[in-house]
Amino acid sequence: MVFLNLLTFGLWGKLGRLSHYALDAVLISTILAGMRRSTGLTIKSERITGDSNGEMNKWVNKYLGVGEWVLDQSVAFAGTSKYFERSR
Repeated sequence: MVFLNLLTFGLWGKLGRLSHYALDAVLISTILAGMRRSTGLTIKSERITGDSNGEMNKWVNKYLGVGEWVLDQSVAFAGTSKYFERSR
C-alpha cells in the first residue's frame, strides 16, 4: 500500500478528501432546499455574495439548485419505494 501511495503521490487520500467535501456540500444544499420547501425560508444569495457580484450570485443559485434536484430525486425514489407511504 505504501508503494501505491508513493506511485500516485498520495492522490488517493486527496481524492477521498475532495469527494467527502463535495458530498458534504451537496448535503448542506439539500438541507437548505428542504428548509425552503417546508418553511418558505430562502437564502438571500445577494447577502452572501455582495450586491454587485452577479457571477458569484449565479454560482450560489446553481449550488442551491443542486440541492433542489437531489431533494426532488430523493422524494421520487421514496415515493416509488414500498418502505414509504404518504400520510396526507
